[in-house]
Amino acid sequence: MKIRTKPFRILLCLIAAGFFMPVLKAEDKQDVVPNWVRNSMEYAQVQAKKMLPEVLKTEKLPRSFERGLCEIDDWTSGFYPGVLWYLYEYSGDDFWKSNAEKVTSFLAEQQYNTGDHDVGFRIFCSYGNGWLLTGNKEYEKVIVQAARSLASRYNDKTKTIMSWNPNERRDWKFPVIIDNMMNLELIYEAYKLSGDERLKDVAISHADQTIKYQYRPNYSCPHVIDFDPETGAFRKMDWNNGFSDPEIAEWSRGQSWGLYGFTMMYRETNKEEYLKQAEKIADFLLNHPNMPEDLVPYWDYVSPKIPTMRDASAGAIMASALLELSTFSSQGEKYFKAGEKMLKSLASDEYRADPVCNGNYILRHATGNFLRGSEVDGTLIYADYYFVEGLLRYLKLTNGKPLFALK
Repeated sequence: MKIRTKPFRILLCLIAAGFFMPVLKAEDKQDVVPNWVRNSMEYAQVQAKKMLPEVLKTEKLPRSFERGLCEIDDWTSGFYPGVLWYLYEYSGDDFWKSNAEKVTSFLAEQQYNTGDHDVGFRIFCSYGNGWLLTGNKEYEKVIVQAARSLASRYNDKTKTIMSWNPNERRDWKFPVIIDNMMNLELIYEAYKLSGDERLKDVAISHADQTIKYQYRPNYSCPHVIDFDPETGAFRKMDWNNGFSDPEIAEWSRGQSWGLYGFTMMYRETNKEEYLKQAEKIADFLLNHPNMPEDLVPYWDYVSPKIPTMRDASAGAIMASALLELSTFSSQGEKYFKAGEKMLKSLASDEYRADPVCNGNYILRHATGNFLRGSEVDGTLIYADYYFVEGLLRYLKLTNGKPLFALK
């Protein structure tokens, strides 16, 4: 990943994009990590370390303060090991590496999970980050197997990967959710590792169909779309998260998933249509009349209940995506500044989780599913994951160095 973890990929990415990087003098080295970033990363380490004993004891993974530790097959199980890998990347401390390896190993069986699309979240955030940081050949095998498990849900008629299984109660025959764009990263990495052209074709086809059927003319999207698996015909837009009118809903985390996913797909393919899609999504969101001043979104941009609950997870995902997009786009400075502002907001006392009231998480004011009353205005492990990822990307962009060199 050009801006993610492998040493020096970030430099190639920035040079290719023409992104300005300040040249640091030797005497300035002690100041390369701004205080607001350093404080956030130190707090992340404190909170992650407090979570470890119970995780190691139970072999369960944190999801939220509300739900506690969850089983390995929960869709969020890959994020905590991902946080541990990111803390190793930031610090170079083998404490984080050894514990990331232990916790990542809990998810080994998930490489064979064909029951939903979330194997991408589970495996790439854990094994994927481990592979990019260590080059562990065993991790390569897990990534390739997990990608093939995910690709088994691809339908040649719909030309998409089925996210969830059919649901008669919801009248879903072949549901596809915007979250699935995130899991194409697993598939594309597995293609690069294995040379399996089918994996590349599946990822590109799914992204193309998402642009064609999931996005409205204003570059917003609903959470769910549905297809007929026998004919491939598009059936309808629908909701599961966000506002309950699928024709107008603009669920904020879903908009962030799409922005991140298309930015990532451009990075991997250099297909201009993906860059254009990412830029259009970013512009739609940054210019949205209901975007708060601090750039931490409400749970849905158009819900009649606005102003109401924020979703720090939507902000963290969007910030991380904007920072990467800034390296590819001619509007890079605008996207970089917006991502920086989002991260600074999330790093403030307003969004920092209280260790007494919010458990061992990093961020608060994150919302899982507002209308269903699930994990509302609380903590979410994936908010923490993308916040830490965003901080790492910010440091790489402002220093142009692998993070171990910042010590």
